[in-house]
Amino acid sequence: MATAYHHPVASPEAEEITIDELARLTGTTVRNVRAYQSRGLLPPPEVRARTGYYGPDHVARLRIIQAMQAEGFKLEAIQRLVSQPNGAAEQIFSFGRKLLNAFGDAAPEFASTAELEERFGGPLDPVVIRKAEKLDLIRSVGEDRWEIRNPTLVSAGERLAELGIPLSHAVAVAEQIDRHTRAIARSYARLFLTDVVGEETVSRSEEDWQRIGAALEQLRPIAAEAIRASFEQAMAELVEREVQRFLITPRRSKGRRRR
Repeated sequence: MATAYHHPVASPEAEEITIDELARLTGTTVRNVRAYQSRGLLPPPEVRARTGYYGPDHVARLRIIQAMQAEGFKLEAIQRLVSQPNGAAEQIFSFGRKLLNAFGDAAPEFASTAELEERFGGPLDPVVIRKAEKLDLIRSVGEDRWEIRNPTLVSAGERLAELGIPLSHAVAVAEQIDRHTRAIARSYARLFLTDVVGEETVSRSEEDWQRIGAALEQLRPIAAEAIRASFEQAMAELVEREVQRFLITPRRSKGRRRR
C-alpha cells in the first residue's frame, strides 16, 4: 500500500494557521472568513508582523457555524447565540466541537494520482473520480495530489478492487451507503438533540453539560451496534432468499440442445 501523506494543517489542533490555511482546512473561502469576523461570529486573529494567525478555537467555531448553516440556521440566529452572556455561546460551541469530534475522528490521508492508481490497480476513470469527489471521499489539493477524506471507505474500495470488483461498482455502492447513512445520522441527531440536549441550551449548568457529554459518549457505540445488527439481519434474510431462488428456480441451459 502506498504511503499516506499528512498535511501540516490537517488537524484542528494546529496551533497557528493563516487565513488562507483556515479557509482551505474548513472548506470555505477567505471572503467568508472575513465576513464572519465582520459580523462578530468569529473572533479576530492574533496579529503579528501584519499577519493574522488563527488557532483551534477558530477552526472549531467556524465548523460549528457551517454545521448550523447546513441545518438551516440563518447568520442572524447564529449571531444572537454568540452574543449570549455568561459564556453560554462558548459552552455550546465547546460541546459542538465535542459532538463533531465524537463522529469525525478519522485523520485524513494524502496521496498522488499515481499512488491511487497503484492502490486500485490501474488508471482512474474521470467519471468515477468525480463521483468520489461528490461523495467527499477524496478532494483535490492541487499539484496532482488528493486528500483522502474517508480513509476507511477508500480502503474498503481498495479491498473490493483486489477481489476483482470494478471501482465504478464500488463507488455506486458507496453512493447507496452515503444516502442511507445520512438519513440514519439525521434521525439519531434529532433523537439526541431533542430528547437529551433539549431547547434550553443557554441556561445550562456545568452539571447539565457533563450529563449531556456522558450521553454523547454512549451514543456512538449504541448507534454503531444498532446499524450493524440491522445490516446483519437484512443480509441474512437476503442471502436466504437468494439461495432458495438459486436452488429452486430451474436453470436454463445457455447452449443449444443436441439432437
